[in-house]
Amino acid sequence: MPVTIYDVAKKAGVGIGTVSRAINNSAQINPATKAHVLKIIKELHYQPHALAQSLARKKTFTIASVVPFFTNYFFVELLKSVQAALSNNNYDLILYSINRMDRRDTTLDRVLTERRADGVLIFSLGVSDEYAEKFIDSQIPVVIVDHMHPQIDSIVIANREGAYLATQHLIQVGHEQIGMIDGHLSSYPAILRLEGFKQALQENHLTFYDQWLEICDARVGEHGFNEAAGYKAMKRLLSRNSRLPTALFVASDVQALGVMRAAKEAGLRIPDDIALVGFDDIELAKFVGLSTMHQPIAQMGQMAVDHLLQRIQGVHHNGFYTELKAKLIVRESCGAKQAFRVQVE
Repeated sequence: MPVTIYDVAKKAGVGIGTVSRAINNSAQINPATKAHVLKIIKELHYQPHALAQSLARKKTFTIASVVPFFTNYFFVELLKSVQAALSNNNYDLILYSINRMDRRDTTLDRVLTERRADGVLIFSLGVSDEYAEKFIDSQIPVVIVDHMHPQIDSIVIANREGAYLATQHLIQVGHEQIGMIDGHLSSYPAILRLEGFKQALQENHLTFYDQWLEICDARVGEHGFNEAAGYKAMKRLLSRNSRLPTALFVASDVQALGVMRAAKEAGLRIPDDIALVGFDDIELAKFVGLSTMHQPIAQMGQMAVDHLLQRIQGVHHNGFYTELKAKLIVRESCGAKQAFRVQVE
């Protein structure tokens, strides 16, 4: 049988209220009595019930996360790092998953109304000025990850720069006819990655061809950042009966998996017939030899938790905003091995 608060009170010769005050560091307890009770707690290896402590301190020791499309590989890996960081700080995680973008505001209203958490992490979702004001008025600490709002603490990846570097790499290995498969342009990363792609072409005096740009259908889900959307986009590109680009920048690794499947079905060899660079560096990327832009997903999750907990503890940063860099990971799919005989990961 586990030790209870009644066992501690009995052995210490005090009431359970005194034990509770000792546990919760109340000022309304004699220091000598408090020391005596804590000594008995240690002797009996008593573990206070987390919920009871949270109620006494008016804290839940829980963080809410609002996540679109929980099945996406990127979010799974990001949430793994968040969960690990929270566990190290004895916090629990509640997931609010949004599988349709028109339910975003309804979900944010639930978070604000239910008040089940001490702080909120919002992943890859734009927050309107109206909801930014609601969160500020509620005094619930919030951090946005993979998106930003000027009034809310934000952590983002350098999406534009990452896409620029990915495209530059394809140009450096000899490609001049480069296309792109992007997520739906209702997505913040999709917009920035397209801008970076176009910037690299422009700076290298290469032509941007509309027929070599495929925007994934948001109705496929996840702003088009999934394998099925990438597959359908590649099938559309192949069906045009016009010449193909020699290389593609694909806005996410999971889309690139679909692109690779469609290319294989069409008898195309990667990278010989068409080279690919993705974005994210999800765990599966290395197993299929996909060159990609590595996002520091684990660092992003850890940083988000660290900053949110500082906010909860009353540590304030005025206008906290940080942008993490993406790093090129060269594998087989981009053709660099053939071009330069470089060692790939």
